[in-house]
Amino acid sequence: QVQLVESGGGLVQAGESLRLSCAASGSTPNIHLFAWYRQAPGKQRELVAGSSNSGRTNYEDSVAGRFTISRDNAKNTVYLQMNSLKPEDTAVYYCGAHRYGLGARDYWGQGTQVTVSS
Repeated sequence: QVQLVESGGGLVQAGESLRLSCAASGSTPNIHLFAWYRQAPGKQRELVAGSSNSGRTNYEDSVAGRFTISRDNAKNTVYLQMNSLKPEDTAVYYCGAHRYGLGARDYWGQGTQVTVSS
């Protein structure tokens, strides 16, 4: 089992920055990919950024160059640095942890609200 707790959301103005944190606990060595997702009202959840154990990262096109995903393995924490925020970034942001292969599982945090005003 893996537990994920997000923090760092809030209300900001367009152009400002926020850093989200995802504290992971439990069987984290079994996780192959940590990722951030977001879900805006009336829309499906979408992948924002991912970080694999191999060190590779990937980003959704609309956030590339503005958002950065990083990991502090000593603290079992995944971060999402969000710069130059736009109103369209408004959503609930979720941390996800994924184990692949035999015994594949997906774990989710409770979400943190990010609201960007224009």
